[in-house]
Amino acid sequence: MYLYRAVDSQGNTLKFLLSPRRDTEAAKCFFSKALAASHIRTPRVITVDKNAAYPKAFKELKAEGIIPDPCELRQSKYLNNLVEQDHRFIKRLVKLGMGFFSFETAWRTLQGYETMNMLRKGQIRGVEKRDSMKQVALIASLFGVAI
Repeated sequence: MYLYRAVDSQGNTLKFLLSPRRDTEAAKCFFSKALAASHIRTPRVITVDKNAAYPKAFKELKAEGIIPDPCELRQSKYLNNLVEQDHRFIKRLVKLGMGFFSFETAWRTLQGYETMNMLRKGQIRGVEKRDSMKQVALIASLFGVAI
């Protein structure tokens, strides 16, 4: 299974997608979902790793008009470090859980990990990064837990 993640230049998680394959179709699906999200501005540059599926997916989506013309694709082993460092937090949690037994379990668990990571980084509206009481209240309201 492959976890696609979009992170902006400030390290904020924009979008994530779990896919059973790492091919052109999966890359197209992820690019489409990431660009369609209402909270994401049109990127100037998209930096990815050296996977061969990205340029093909990028060209196809650009031809379809989903990716705007001024946007560029940059494949770089080192400029992708921002995503890799942010991804390290998720990898550490997955290794502790010894992997997953089904796609559904993996998807639901990773949604929780990503959401908690976004909360920890202060990306949730109305809940500041250092306000632990509001974070606890939000989690309690989401899961119906009494404080």
